[in-house]
Amino acid sequence: MIVSVINRLVVAAITLVGVGAIVFVLLRVVPGDPIAMMISPGASPADIAALRARYGLDADLATQFWMWLKALLSGDFGMSISLRRGVLSLLAERLPATLELAFAALALAVALGLFLAVLGTLARRTVCEPLIDALNGLALAVPDFVWALALVLAFGVFVPVLPLSGRINPSIDEGFVTHFYLIESLLRLKLTAFADVASHMAMPVIALGLPLAAVIVRLLKEALKEAMVQDYVLLARLKGMSELRLILQEALRNAIGPTLALTGVQFTFLIGGTVIVERIFSYPGIGNMAVDAVINRDLPLIQGLVLMFGLIFILVNLAVDALAAFFNPRLRHG
Repeated sequence: MIVSVINRLVVAAITLVGVGAIVFVLLRVVPGDPIAMMISPGASPADIAALRARYGLDADLATQFWMWLKALLSGDFGMSISLRRGVLSLLAERLPATLELAFAALALAVALGLFLAVLGTLARRTVCEPLIDALNGLALAVPDFVWALALVLAFGVFVPVLPLSGRINPSIDEGFVTHFYLIESLLRLKLTAFADVASHMAMPVIALGLPLAAVIVRLLKEALKEAMVQDYVLLARLKGMSELRLILQEALRNAIGPTLALTGVQFTFLIGGTVIVERIFSYPGIGNMAVDAVINRDLPLIQGLVLMFGLIFILVNLAVDALAAFFNPRLRHG
């Protein structure tokens, strides 16, 4: 078990270095000069050269990569060209917002998906089953950014009950110690701040959570359908166990494993989807910052963001593997 964990960590480190190298090279071969976007029209050649030297863009590609990798290993992610701040501090400031958004969407998707999958299994071979499947198909077909736009029209324009942008009302000043506003306000029982943060997160969370919930419903409903015809379920039914108890106590335990693995993969897509959804709602997370970094061709910030996204994907996959092993003793012992 320990050897397996060490091997996974080594592979993860190599993967991150590989991703960083690919992004590093691609950013420097595409057209466009990030320094040209920073300088004023009357800047002298000496000023331009000094600015290139400051950001390490005056050396050859191999030297630039070695300098960047060496700084990265020492914990220095570089300086943002457009924001003139350290990349690591920017990531530490924006990442909590995206993590709260992503995990809230995951919680909504799991709760809604579990409920509808169990309901659909209970309603099998009835008139309600096609209706549930049709609604699930609709949620599955509509991408997250379309849900975001529909929610903006519904609850931001026609029935304006939810805030359209931002993360918290500027008039609310609770002196947050961390950037995890939702969690901190709840732990400190700052209910006014908690309600305001939650209201700002509501539409982005729904937009991100609905497509994932539809995936969970489809996967889990099929897995439950297969589990319900197994011998141990039939035996439990002969003993007089109710259908709901059969699903929750017998079938769900064995159907959750495959669903969990595929949900973890879909969760990585959900995190990628935060880029567009955060942009639509002007939500101050790393997704919104990634769009600005690409527009400004901020090389150090783009590199830091890509590495952060890659690290999140790797950690999510490791967590999913651990949970799959927890629910499946054969994988755990193997």
